[in-house]
Amino acid sequence: MEIEIFEEKENKLFNRKEIKFYVDYDGEATPKILDVKSKLVALLNAKKETVVVDNVQPHYGEPKALGYAKVYDTLEDLEYIETKHVIAKNAEPDKPAEDEEADEAAEPAENEEE
Repeated sequence: MEIEIFEEKENKLFNRKEIKFYVDYDGEATPKILDVKSKLVALLNAKKETVVVDNVQPHYGEPKALGYAKVYDTLEDLEYIETKHVIAKNAEPDKPAEDEEADEAAEPAENEEE
């Protein structure tokens, strides 16, 4: 997956940079938002907490997508301006909690087999 930034604009009113980019993913599935976010964080040398990928729109019939992201100056600005669903789709999943739930769900099944 390759990311090419073609527009970067400073928005002083919202204390953020607005970034438009292309994602090339030849031979792969359409990348997930969290994967794109990780690449953008590395490209822009930004903090992971202050980057929000708004959308990734695939082009029909091509392994290419158009994306839009925002890099805020502070975490407080991000939380004040962004909607809850955008913040939620950019949040890292809590893997330890999921593993514990899976273990708890598996335990009764093992007891029933005995």
